[in-house]
Amino acid sequence: MQAGGQTPVFIMNTAPERQSGRKAQISNITAAKTVADVIRTCLGPKAMLKMILDPMGGILLTNDGNAILREIDVAHPAAKNMIELSRTQDEECGDGTTSVIILAGEILAQSLAQLERDIHPVVIISAYNKALKEALEIIKRISVPINTNDDAQMLSLIKTSIGTNLALQAVRTVAQEEGSLKTVDIKRYARVEKVPGGEIEQSKVLSGIMLNKDITHPKMRRRIANPRIILLDCPLEYKKGESQTNIEISKEADWSRIQEIEEEQVKAMVDRILEFKPDLVITEKGVSDYAQHFLCKANVSAIRRVRKSDNNRIARAVGATIVNRVEDLRESDVGTKCGLFNIDKMGDEYFTFLTECTTPKACTILLRGPSKDILNEIDRNLADAMAVARNVVFNPILAPGGGATEMAISVGLHAKARSITGVEGWPFRAVADAMEVIPRTLVQNSGGNAIRVLTELRAKHASGESSWGIDGETGKIVDMKSYGLYESASVKIQTLKTAVEAARVLLRVDDVVQATRKDRDREGGGPPPEEMMEG
Repeated sequence: MQAGGQTPVFIMNTAPERQSGRKAQISNITAAKTVADVIRTCLGPKAMLKMILDPMGGILLTNDGNAILREIDVAHPAAKNMIELSRTQDEECGDGTTSVIILAGEILAQSLAQLERDIHPVVIISAYNKALKEALEIIKRISVPINTNDDAQMLSLIKTSIGTNLALQAVRTVAQEEGSLKTVDIKRYARVEKVPGGEIEQSKVLSGIMLNKDITHPKMRRRIANPRIILLDCPLEYKKGESQTNIEISKEADWSRIQEIEEEQVKAMVDRILEFKPDLVITEKGVSDYAQHFLCKANVSAIRRVRKSDNNRIARAVGATIVNRVEDLRESDVGTKCGLFNIDKMGDEYFTFLTECTTPKACTILLRGPSKDILNEIDRNLADAMAVARNVVFNPILAPGGGATEMAISVGLHAKARSITGVEGWPFRAVADAMEVIPRTLVQNSGGNAIRVLTELRAKHASGESSWGIDGETGKIVDMKSYGLYESASVKIQTLKTAVEAARVLLRVDDVVQATRKDRDREGGGPPPEEMMEG
């Protein structure tokens, strides 16, 4: 990585000239391996940090593989392809972003030896497909089921991301079951609010929603127990006509009459709302001074200009329905599941809390910490933990962590390779060798002796003890059953599929050409026909 001016630029041999055949494949494999090498030290609990300079001169300190790859700027097309992998993995599982890059890079590096043996890429790809199929079978064989309702089991699963149960609480809150269909929409219904100040231990999952809003009128109530809440998606203001409205006033009395009409219209809207005896009105649009006055008189608090996404969360938490027109309001639209509405000052800002909800289907995770950098790092960890918990809710099967699964696949594939005759045996073994990169990297990152530890681990797996892996803290081998480090099997499966698919795609490329603009190559130098027609 190199700071050009202030921008971090990831320089790899760009391919402006045409590259074809073996040269293109070697260039792509080298680029992919370089990306993998950049984040190899980010695997495991003893991971090193990367310091990334952004174009504005700020710095980002993190060991999250996906966060690093999102920030760096790459030129080589194959390197861009590798970075897309980590995004795919993050969106699909939210975890395993570093592993997938390291694994894909290693599989491609092993492919280089196969290409030098003059094995055709199609044969290599065919062997990879068989190896992937066998690897998925091995994962199924060594995985164990988990009870998603058991707190101890679930917490031991996500402790590798962040040592609190915030993630588990949030996922359980937003999980919904409709018949056989499970939905856990973390992005939409579990919002993270970061408020600098306080201690990390003060972070919590609220049984409801928190907004960075204050009431519209100083005399409105700031604390209401068991409020009746109405949610609106319309302004409580006088509805003015568009540009075609033209009023000419000749007498002073007419002006005051126009003001009265405006007041009457707003009063009619507020009266319609007050029929339902609300304590709190929340709208996504504006609230006029008249409306504030009438609501305040009726002892009703109002909050305006709330974001659409926040309003949706409030609706799920308090059991209300968002109404688009005041005239359409019904008793069933009023939210009554909120236990407490209050407004508190945190730091320099006021925050609205709608908490103590009964069965909230949406929540806010309040993160406190001494600085913004620390809060951002906690947020990234929390996102990983929530993704892991969500994956397990969908697919309650766990695979041993600490490189145990990868080593089991490696030993299993080597055993299977003995029964494969012909040229395909070589690439099959290449995938088996590539799988060892995860336990090897874990040992290296924890400062252990890779050769000695891997030999011990291989011996354990060869004798059928497939739950042994690497302790990332000490670099020694441990039994994951007693150590208690298990990961979601769905993440392992997705990591394997994505890594092998990436290797297959890049091996299929035998030509890299630079596309040019059409008008550059035109003879005569005149504008292209389309531009002449437009003119």
